[in-house]
Amino acid sequence: MLRQSAAWLPHPLLSLLLLVLWLLLNNTATPGHLVLGAVLGIIIPLFTRRFWPQRLVVGHFSTVMHLAGRVVADIIRANFSVAKVVLGPRRAIRPMFVKVPLDVESDFAVSLLASVISLTPGTVSADIDVENRFLLVHALSIEDPDDLVQQIKSRYEALIKEIFP
Repeated sequence: MLRQSAAWLPHPLLSLLLLVLWLLLNNTATPGHLVLGAVLGIIIPLFTRRFWPQRLVVGHFSTVMHLAGRVVADIIRANFSVAKVVLGPRRAIRPMFVKVPLDVESDFAVSLLASVISLTPGTVSADIDVENRFLLVHALSIEDPDDLVQQIKSRYEALIKEIFP
């Protein structure tokens, strides 16, 4: 019985999260939205299960929440910075590619780091070099590439290393 439910719900917490997010996005809990959210909560993990690790070991839950809060705060802050750069004089835009050496080891942790960087306005992960262990990041406007590397490693990678030991 347990194996059958694991086949239908490969990631039950993800299914629950998708249902809750669906209800929050629609700002309603009508029966139709409950059913649609539940269907999405079942179908999306089923179709994406091959992208998830078989056994995902997560470290401290408080660190997960700390990382999530930091990412949200950085996204808000970066929106204002990008708006200032884009609306300001053209000479303020100094795009650059920067190689960020990776200390995280699992594919999932590297993907999470790349996603966090891409979520933050003004930066995007352009390439992951698995052999040489670096992430190529494009920044919209940067003065010191070493400073960007240190920020990524201290603000995100260190927490991700704690979460996925």
